[in-house]
Amino acid sequence: MSAEGAKREGALATNRRARHTYAILDRIETGIELRGTEVKSIRAGSASLQESFARVDGGQLYLEGMHVDPYRHGNVHNHDPRRSRRLLAHRAEIARLAGQVSLKGCTLVPLRLYLKRGRVKVELGICRGKLQADKRETLRRRTADREAERAMAAARKR
Repeated sequence: MSAEGAKREGALATNRRARHTYAILDRIETGIELRGTEVKSIRAGSASLQESFARVDGGQLYLEGMHVDPYRHGNVHNHDPRRSRRLLAHRAEIARLAGQVSLKGCTLVPLRLYLKRGRVKVELGICRGKLQADKRETLRRRTADREAERAMAAARKR
């Protein structure tokens, strides 16, 4: 596979802040209903998942707050950058998600936007907000792992 092909199969947008702010309890892959110019813009890397979330409304799953820049080669039929987009999942999955979201403190947060066999997919996380102490502990653990890795690399070089 060429380098360009590998890039096409990778993540188009990630929500790094969500991994810091929330404890991810479960993940689910969903499709997303897009318009033609949105797909072209997302493939060009003009999507942002910052401040976005998903909600269940009337048995449907919607993604709110995702920003997709208007396609620069588009025309008057370009899309609204922050419009509500329907997520595609099975009815049973939506019912399960609605049940889990009704628990205190849980929310649906998009973690990643990526291509799978030419289709744009969204990885949703069922998340619970982290406390400040949990965030500090995660940072402390990450720093300790990084220092241990450096020490092992330095020992291998000797």
